Order: sequence, then structure tokens, then C-alpha cells
Amino acid sequence: MDKVIITVVGKDTVGIIAKVCTYLADHKINILDISQTIVQEYFNMMMIVDGSGASVSFDEMASGLDEIGTGIGVNIKCQREEIFTKMHRI
Repeated sequence: MDKVIITVVGKDTVGIIAKVCTYLADHKINILDISQTIVQEYFNMMMIVDGSGASVSFDEMASGLDEIGTGIGVNIKCQREEIFTKMHRI
């Protein structure tokens, strides 16, 4: 696993960034870039992370973050960078 795009969307609440970043740090996943905004009462964050030194697989990371999202009432999705950078031929 190299670069991964993580998106977090949902109703704003205290601790969203802290919980996501703590999970990533605990699993040796480095944050390369992060952008977050709040539109009215809705939270939106996009992160690009480097999972090359991660202590978990991509699937484990996606599942772990999904559990965190469920617990705090937001939707967290992980996508491999390749889906955005590789051209598909038909």
C-alpha cells in the first residue's frame, strides 16, 4: 500500500480529526496532505496518506477507519491512489 485517499464526511462534532489522525499514527500511516472544511454544520475532510510503512493492510485500514466513522457518525472512505492516476482503456 502506498498513497491512499481518505475522505471523511458528516455532521460536525468534536474530535473527528483527532480520532482519524490517532488511528493513522497508531498504525504508522503518514499524513502527506490534509484539507478540511465545515459547510454550515457539515464536516468534510480529504487526506492523502502514505501507507508504505503501515502496520496494517489497506483492507484493515479501511475497515478500522470505517468503524471509527460509524462510532462518531461520519462516513469515512479509503481509496487507493491508483484509481485516480491510471487510465483505463476500453
